[in-house]
Amino acid sequence: MLSLVHAKKSIRIENVVASTAIGQEIDLKSIARRLKDAEYEPKRFPGLVYRTKNPKTAALIFRSGKVVCTGAKSVEDVAGGLEKVFKKMGEIGIDVKESPITIQNIVASADIGGELNLNAIAIGLGLENIEYEPEQFPGLVYRLSEPRAVVLLFGSGKLVITGGKSIEDVEAAVEKITRDLEGLDIL
Repeated sequence: MLSLVHAKKSIRIENVVASTAIGQEIDLKSIARRLKDAEYEPKRFPGLVYRTKNPKTAALIFRSGKVVCTGAKSVEDVAGGLEKVFKKMGEIGIDVKESPITIQNIVASADIGGELNLNAIAIGLGLENIEYEPEQFPGLVYRLSEPRAVVLLFGSGKLVITGGKSIEDVEAAVEKITRDLEGLDIL
């Protein structure tokens, strides 16, 4: 049985992307030499990559002092990963003036609990917020205005939710798509 309860219980955060800054421009080449395990290949990517193991995150550090954290499985992991990065930077003599952390994107997955007829959904939901070209991509792209998020629906009943800025956005997106499918008598 397809249901909202099943879909909400199945939500899994796959990636949280956040940004912050350290309040100054920095010499990435110098940091890469002094920060063990840092990766810096300016011909391939303009930022320095520093990975933490627990929590598992990657900090992308740019010359401007901007820092992007990716790979986290929760908002708490973002904070924990960045705390470790800033501590390591402090240990090599960089005065880190932390800025607020801004969640840029949360990517989550969920499962409706049964197969979906994507053709019927595309017709039923209308074309203004839907992209469905099965020859190009096997999923249906549903752009929500409230919450501001994008839901990818697959015939298997699996969902990928992206664009949310909070866990509440993800939950609201799953609730909205489930209600919309119930309204079409598809669930």
